[in-house]
Amino acid sequence: MAVLKRLLKMLFPYWIWVVGSFAAALLVMAFNLAIPQLIRIVIDQVIMDEQFRLLSLIAFGIVIITILKAIFTFLQRYLIEFAAQKIIYDLRNKLYKHLQHLSFSYYSKMPTGQLMSRVTSDVETLRRFLDFGIIHFLQGIITVTGILTVMFYMNTQLALVSLAILPFLSFSIYQFGKKVKPAFTDIQRQLAALTSVLQENISGIRLVQAYTQEKTEKKKFLTQSKNLFDSNIFAVKLWSFYLPYMNFVSGLGTVLIFWFGGRAVILGQLQLGELVAFNSYLLLLIMPLRMLGWVVSLMQRSVSAGERIFEILDSESEVKNYPGAKDLKEVEGRVRFNNVNFSYDGKKDVLKSVSFETEPDQLTAIVGPTGSGKSTLVELIPRFYDPTQGSILLDGMDLKSYTLESLRQNIGMVFQETFLFSDSLAENIAYGRPGASMEEVEEAAKGAQIHDFIVSLPNGYHTIIGERGLGLSGGQKQRIAIARALLVDPKILILDDFTANVDTKTEFLIRRALKNLMKDKTIFLIAQRLSSLKNADQILVMDNGEIVERGTHKELLLARGLYAEIYKMQYCGIEPSAS
Repeated sequence: MAVLKRLLKMLFPYWIWVVGSFAAALLVMAFNLAIPQLIRIVIDQVIMDEQFRLLSLIAFGIVIITILKAIFTFLQRYLIEFAAQKIIYDLRNKLYKHLQHLSFSYYSKMPTGQLMSRVTSDVETLRRFLDFGIIHFLQGIITVTGILTVMFYMNTQLALVSLAILPFLSFSIYQFGKKVKPAFTDIQRQLAALTSVLQENISGIRLVQAYTQEKTEKKKFLTQSKNLFDSNIFAVKLWSFYLPYMNFVSGLGTVLIFWFGGRAVILGQLQLGELVAFNSYLLLLIMPLRMLGWVVSLMQRSVSAGERIFEILDSESEVKNYPGAKDLKEVEGRVRFNNVNFSYDGKKDVLKSVSFETEPDQLTAIVGPTGSGKSTLVELIPRFYDPTQGSILLDGMDLKSYTLESLRQNIGMVFQETFLFSDSLAENIAYGRPGASMEEVEEAAKGAQIHDFIVSLPNGYHTIIGERGLGLSGGQKQRIAIARALLVDPKILILDDFTANVDTKTEFLIRRALKNLMKDKTIFLIAQRLSSLKNADQILVMDNGEIVERGTHKELLLARGLYAEIYKMQYCGIEPSAS
């Protein structure tokens, strides 16, 4: 009920449209009630009493009622549909906006396919409920109330006889609703799982084909597809059983009407036209009651979808602006870590008592074995995560004292794996500064040593690249990322092992491009190739989440510790020690 109430509250901002639809539904109900009465007059007065003068008048009245009913049915549907579309428009935008601000930790726990399913399939389920479900529910209540009033006014005894089926019909609707909710919840869950498998397969299709795992992936997909098929078939069985059953129960009502009503007509206690009109009202009464089964099913699906959507909206980012946070404007670039600990799961520390300081315009290199915590350390600087313990200061102030947006605007990152959007090369370079002029974009590209390649393309800077930069080499993508950072021109720059997957020639081009980018900046450089660290102001050597050594390239070689061992492994062909 809490989820249902929350869904219905979405209608409040558009109450005028909902009230308009409700008013139109009242008029449609009045027209529905009028037609059986006109049929009764035709049978009892025109045909039985031969009052033929009434026939033209009644026929004209039915035509007018039919036209008015069509007009107000259109208004009823259009108004509620408009309100539903506006609500879904707002909800979809609210979901997308909320997702933009959730922290990295949320995305590490929630599969992408699950999120895609919730933002698309679940939102569409809510739309169907808000337009079709609500209007049929309102229409059903109005119609049932009006018909029962007329039936009891016409003939109380016959009305009571027809109502004998309602307890059985109501019980079957209750049972249907009770069983269909878990069925549709399971369908939504299986659909999300199928979407996740599909998304992962498409994203990793190169890996799948490289390792010839097409059969394994097909089997994985077929398993999830079969689960979704079974869940849908179970829901279909519920529909297939309960709908005919409700039709059977409602058919009994017609039998009772004609049994008792027919006897009353024979005995002269009831006119034939009244019996026909009464049966017409019973059919009108049964239709919304049977429709309740569909509405209940849709409502249960919507509640399941709502739970999943509200789970996203209720999720709070672990990293957020603190009260009193100020915009970061003038940046010197002095960064200090004070006894920083960090854990992803709250159990195992990935960083342990990390303390160091870097001066403005210094190059700080971070090296160490895989899994030593290098990337985690630099991801704390733009506050992708917050330390579990300790603090990080920028120019003497805790990072939390700055707003996230202003902090990240002053920090540039070039990742090991460059992400490019399916857009033009110019738009990708200007991603951090959407308002940049073409001249500024070209200057950044020249500084990144990628301008000549771009202008050699048929469409130059307007060339649309494939998803994630497909069609470009690793070095080309990295230089586009450098151009992107050059255009933003941040005071603090983080380079996360960006040359790990390129050849020597490409690395040379990238390093030449970086000379322009690294001027007058505080640099954090993660690198596996130690030859690039000779000019670093300080090198932090990490192992198992701790800084085990620090110093310059020469100092660390003379110390004959872990750094010297890694260096010898790379350049002297010496095997690592058994220790």
